[in-house]
Amino acid sequence: MARNYADESGEDVVARAKADRAARRNPFSRLALFIRQVINELKKVVTPTRKELWSYILVVLVFVIIIMAIVGLLDWLFGWGVVYVFGNGPSK
Repeated sequence: MARNYADESGEDVVARAKADRAARRNPFSRLALFIRQVINELKKVVTPTRKELWSYILVVLVFVIIIMAIVGLLDWLFGWGVVYVFGNGPSK
């Protein structure tokens, strides 16, 4: 009877992987083990709801806009400083 690896905890999967590595299986069985582990981890993924997704999008957009403003301000300040020091600074 085949084992159901999806019900195993992460520690059991790691322990089994170490035991498999010690047994030095062929490349195909190692690839199958890797695929089983990937599928097991993908089953743990929880997708956000539509409301959560929109809130995440808004948070990222606000953060990007704030960072753009900070970088733009610093660029303007450094540009003004370089022109003042090396260029045609304010003339009297």
